[in-house]
Amino acid sequence: MTLPPARTAALPFPDGFLWGASTAAHQIEGNNVNSDWWRKEHDPAAKIQEPSLDACDSYHRWEQDMDLLAELGFTDYRFSVEWARIEPARGHFSQAEIAHYRRMVEGALARGLRPMVTLHHFTIPQWFEDLGGFTADGAVELFARYVEECAPIIADGVSHVCTINEPNMVAVMAGLAKRGEQGFPPAGLPFPDEETTHAMIAAHHAAVRAVRSINPEIQVGWTVANQVYQALPGAEDVTAAYRAPREDVFIEAARGDDWIGVQSYTRTKIGVDGPVPAPDDAERTLTQWEYYPQAVGYALRHTAELVGPGVPLIVTENGMATADEDRRIAYYAGALDAVAACIEDGIDIRGYLAWSALDNYEWGTYKATFGLISVAPGTFERTAKPAAHWLGGLGRERVLPRL
Repeated sequence: MTLPPARTAALPFPDGFLWGASTAAHQIEGNNVNSDWWRKEHDPAAKIQEPSLDACDSYHRWEQDMDLLAELGFTDYRFSVEWARIEPARGHFSQAEIAHYRRMVEGALARGLRPMVTLHHFTIPQWFEDLGGFTADGAVELFARYVEECAPIIADGVSHVCTINEPNMVAVMAGLAKRGEQGFPPAGLPFPDEETTHAMIAAHHAAVRAVRSINPEIQVGWTVANQVYQALPGAEDVTAAYRAPREDVFIEAARGDDWIGVQSYTRTKIGVDGPVPAPDDAERTLTQWEYYPQAVGYALRHTAELVGPGVPLIVTENGMATADEDRRIAYYAGALDAVAACIEDGIDIRGYLAWSALDNYEWGTYKATFGLISVAPGTFERTAKPAAHWLGGLGRERVLPRL
């Protein structure tokens, strides 16, 4: 394996910089039987490729996952708590599940990993979906109540809480469902549901208030999926209009938060007639996205410009689905070079968390391997990949590779 050459300059990352990897409960835990996604996975009409089933069995093996991350050199671990486990029936909160997630927080701290806890990462309880989801009457209050019930999990030892992961994607999926559509266009995103957009923003603001009432020292924010819309000549106004409902309104809603999470993987070019697919000869990842590690730099610069001063940025997801470790390492090297350049230009960036800690369930398939750590089907044996050693070691050495 050929590693990128290193430059002698130290990383520009400040003291306390978050250096870790991210996961999501439904994608790694397994047997999340009370969630909306579990029901969808087992509904033939939904045409899901394969169900999550045991996933990575991280519900039982979370200690192994944290041990590996700590041994590799990471200092931070972002994971989510599962609403459908904590409140499997409306108004009935499982103290056993709350205690389970509290053990995870304490386990992370014991291993020298700072936990970032996400409260909503795409999945909701089936009973909440049956009410109508986030656009139902009283939904915001129900979400805020759930957040309040998470107090024993996050009150002590958790410095960063994410209220909602990628609310713009939640609104996009809601728009597809309302229109009775399936699948995404060749480039760009479907139009998000406007009612869901407003509901997600209201739920976020209510959750922020709830978290601050639990412990005002917690740094609270949310994450936005950034598509890196790049205007082709003459398409600047088209690009701005296209991006506004799919991304910008969610970034603007973070003004006043303690931080905002930037999640980026590739770019989307916009012409005068809308999104333009990448050329046929472009290198693609296993998700069929264009290989474009520089995307995160564009995403950070756009987010910083839009959210304004006073709101630090954290890269909460970034990575590549591939079976080629040379290309995965090259992707991370290019991405981190872009992050470092942003910091050197004065953008306030407080952390970088890779997606994903594990090869996991990518919403319908296990084929899209983003993980730093592989998980063997059947035995669940964990094996750190070369990129995991490289990225973890980079955090210790604090020397940034240059391509």
